[in-house]
Amino acid sequence: MLIYLKKRLVPAPSEITPSGLYLDRRRFLRLGAGSVIGAAALARGLATPARAATKLPRVLKGPYDPGEALTPYESVTTYNNFYEFGTEKEDPSQLAASLRPRPWKVAVEGEVSKPGLFDVDELIRPFAIEERIYRLRCVEAWSMVIPWDGFPLGALLKRFEPTSRAKYVRFETLYDPRQFPGQNRSVLDWPYVEGLRIDEAMHPLTILAVGLYGDVLPNQDGAPLRLVVPWKYGFKSIKSIVKISLVEQMPLNTWQRAAPREYGFYANVNPHVDHPRWSQARERRIGDFFKRDTLMFNGYADEVASLYAGMDLTRYF
Repeated sequence: MLIYLKKRLVPAPSEITPSGLYLDRRRFLRLGAGSVIGAAALARGLATPARAATKLPRVLKGPYDPGEALTPYESVTTYNNFYEFGTEKEDPSQLAASLRPRPWKVAVEGEVSKPGLFDVDELIRPFAIEERIYRLRCVEAWSMVIPWDGFPLGALLKRFEPTSRAKYVRFETLYDPRQFPGQNRSVLDWPYVEGLRIDEAMHPLTILAVGLYGDVLPNQDGAPLRLVVPWKYGFKSIKSIVKISLVEQMPLNTWQRAAPREYGFYANVNPHVDHPRWSQARERRIGDFFKRDTLMFNGYADEVASLYAGMDLTRYF
C-alpha cells in the first residue's frame, strides 16, 4: 500500500553524500540515512551502538518526503542528544549498550476507555501484520534528514478509545539510572516528560518510530519506541517511552520546567522568533559547509500550519 499526500522531489543518488566521507564533527558531520522497524524484528536481541544487524521485515513507502539528501546512518547514530546517557553528542553511542530494550512495557492510561500495561511488541505487532509500518523521511529540526520507520501515533491512540476529556497526550521516558547513567546527574528533572495537543498527536506526520534505515532502532536513537514530530524541534521527540497518558490539562514538559524563558510547550520551528541566546533564522545541515534559511514548521507548513490558525506563534512557542 502506497500513500501519497503530495509530490516532493526525491534526490538522485549523485546528490547523496557517501557515508564514508568524514568531516569535522563540529561543522561538517557526514551525511547519512535512516529507516524503521517491524514487530518480528523488534523481538530479537539488544540493539548496540554499532549498526544493528537486525533488518525490518517490510517497510512501506510513507506519505511524506522532504526531497533532500539523507544524513548518513553513522552520523544519525553517533551524533545524538540523549541526556539520559550524557550531555555530549557522542555519549549516547558510547554508553548505549547499558540500555535493555527487551523486555519493555508501555503503560497507556488516563482519559481512555481501554487503559493498560502492554508489552511493546504487543503494541507494534498489529501494525506489522497490517503492513502499516512505513518510512517517514523527515527533516529533523537540528539539521539532519532521517528516514524513520514507524506507525502513526494517532492510529495507536484510537485503539484505546480516548474520551472527550482527552485534550493532550503526555509521554514519559524510562527512569532507571542503571540503564541510563546520565540520570545519575541532576542536569534535568528526571524522568523526561513531553507532551502534545491531541490534534497534533493525531496528525499523520506524528509517528512512533521503531527503527531507522531499515534496521531496528538503535539504543542511542531511542529504542525501543520513540516519538517523531518532524515540524518541531528535536527535543520534542521523546525517546525510550514507557508511559503514554491522555490528559485534560496541558502537561509541563521537561525543558519547559528546566528553562521556561527559553522553551515552551509547542516547540514549533519558527525562524522568525530567536531563541534568547541565539538566532534561529538560519541553520547548517550536517554535512554542509554553508548555512541555509530555516523553514517555517521545518518545511512542513503546508501540512501542519492549519493546526495553529489564529495563534500568536511568538507567544505560544
